[in-house]
Amino acid sequence: MNGEFILKLVLECILLPFFAIFFGLLLKGIDRKLVARMQARVGPPIRQPFLDVIKLFSKENIVPEHAVKWIYNAMPLVCLASSIMVLFYIPLGFPPLLAGHGDLVLVLYILIIPSLAMIAGGFASSSPFATVGAQREMVTMISYELPLSIVIMSIAFYLPGSNSFSLDFISSHPLWNSVGVLGFAGLILLLMSLIIVTPGELAKVPFDVAEAETEIAEGVMVEYSGRNLALFYMADGVKIFAFASLIVAIFFPYSISPLLNLTGLYADIANFLFFILKVVIVMIFSVSIIRAAVARYRITSVVTGYWVTVAMMALIGLLLLMWDMHYHVRWS
Repeated sequence: MNGEFILKLVLECILLPFFAIFFGLLLKGIDRKLVARMQARVGPPIRQPFLDVIKLFSKENIVPEHAVKWIYNAMPLVCLASSIMVLFYIPLGFPPLLAGHGDLVLVLYILIIPSLAMIAGGFASSSPFATVGAQREMVTMISYELPLSIVIMSIAFYLPGSNSFSLDFISSHPLWNSVGVLGFAGLILLLMSLIIVTPGELAKVPFDVAEAETEIAEGVMVEYSGRNLALFYMADGVKIFAFASLIVAIFFPYSISPLLNLTGLYADIANFLFFILKVVIVMIFSVSIIRAAVARYRITSVVTGYWVTVAMMALIGLLLLMWDMHYHVRWS
């Protein structure tokens, strides 16, 4: 390894977590402002998430008397660290730091960890409201994992070669360029399924049943305060960034540098900024618009919606991709 590669490696390891937290909080501010405008409200300023985090870090960190203290205090950090870890496998306009042959499957596993951390923290707090919220979070997680897995497996199934489970390989081989009419329709259904999965993965309206304020007083977060609540808050923003980045890397991996005839460092910067723009657009369509237009579902509706409606949509998309691949093989 040469010195330039080592320097780039060190810079990415140091800068990416800080950028992920900063941009995640910025996305939360943009989302809150957009939703307020859609609902004819003024809304908080875009900088409000940063102010919230600063204020939370200045507050006392209270631990419930009957809580399992080490689990209760560790889970916010685990949630934030695992949310940041996902970004090391996603091509953010440039090759990912931890690219590998099966990183797509690994990303699916890592995405489960923040939800499991919230569940463990809720149970560890010994609060009845947090316990109900943790149970709801488990049910929601089990519900959206089925259509999410179908979408990911469909994309990997269609791509040729042994690297089909590599996010870097997927982002360098856009599926829209290689599918026919049936495959195009299948990709549309898979994209719609992933967009519907997004608010469930991020615990946003209408799938925020684990944090229903009017029913269970913030659920899993009810006993958290101070530094621990700030860590969960930052983890939520990072996860928005990570999941939107995953959608962009799979479905919209196009670069802008070839259009601008850029090379080298300038190309990387232009591609990264273009990637950030796409992340913001994906966040608006998959989080903000849905959150502004739809009310919270009941937990039974969440399960039915994901296991029946969204899973069937994803399966139909998979079948269309299979037929499209068969058509290409047959007539090529």
